[in-house]
Amino acid sequence: MDEYAQLPWWHKLLKQKDILWLLVWSGTVLAVGIWNFIFLNAPALKLVIQGFFNTFSISFLVIIFSLFLSWIVTLCLNYFQYKNNHIGFLLFTFILNLVRSVPQIVGVLFGYVFLTYFIEKGLVRSNFFVILFLALIMSLFIFIEMVDLMRERIAYFKKRDFYNAMRVCGISENRIINFDILWKNSRIHILNKLISVFGIAVFLQCSVDFIISVGLSRDVSSVNLPTTLGSLLAKIDSKQDILAIGYSITHPGYMKNLFFGHLQGVTVSFLIVFTLLCIYNISNGYSERHRL
Repeated sequence: MDEYAQLPWWHKLLKQKDILWLLVWSGTVLAVGIWNFIFLNAPALKLVIQGFFNTFSISFLVIIFSLFLSWIVTLCLNYFQYKNNHIGFLLFTFILNLVRSVPQIVGVLFGYVFLTYFIEKGLVRSNFFVILFLALIMSLFIFIEMVDLMRERIAYFKKRDFYNAMRVCGISENRIINFDILWKNSRIHILNKLISVFGIAVFLQCSVDFIISVGLSRDVSSVNLPTTLGSLLAKIDSKQDILAIGYSITHPGYMKNLFFGHLQGVTVSFLIVFTLLCIYNISNGYSERHRL
């Protein structure tokens, strides 16, 4: 411990790969934003900013909804087990397995269909409620992974001596589960899982928007939905910019035009890929630092 304290700050930072990758992502996004502010035209710049903030707002809401839903469902399953209520436990397990059997991208796509129906009927008008609905849809098909993690942690600690000792001392089941197991001994694992959930949410948004853009869903149109990085990537301007990337591979002299004449598509595609790469490394670095 003393040897680590004597290391220079930059050496400590290199050992904390999750923080390092977070700083790299923040600095890169800032640099890309400044470059776009200088060279990208105003309408396209406005769309990129809206898409960036909407994408990350939805993803952060997915984290909140997934955490809340998984916590409630985990407590319900634990309550049914504790009270030996086999019917309630089997019913909850059946519903979870039913949702689990639906591929995430398919479930989210059908959720988009229902959302578009509500928009067309005038039932949903506020952009804020649309974002909340999108986040909730994705959470319904993601939170089960959090439930599995919480149940594994509870099952693990119930086999330890401290659980029976605390029960003998008269400490309530809810206090043991919520505070001693989930908070004191599992919050690092839960936070690491939430980082992955954030990456899944970003990936699902981009994937569904791409499916909508190529016409696999007749009932959903990206025009009805808030601008995200995925919907920007599906626009014809961005597609042409991405094709220009392939063209520059066989014609290297054209590459200099990518960062000026094709900036919208290059920026959007870079933000998506680079963000997913950084989230992956942040999650791995966090696991390595805490030895998960």
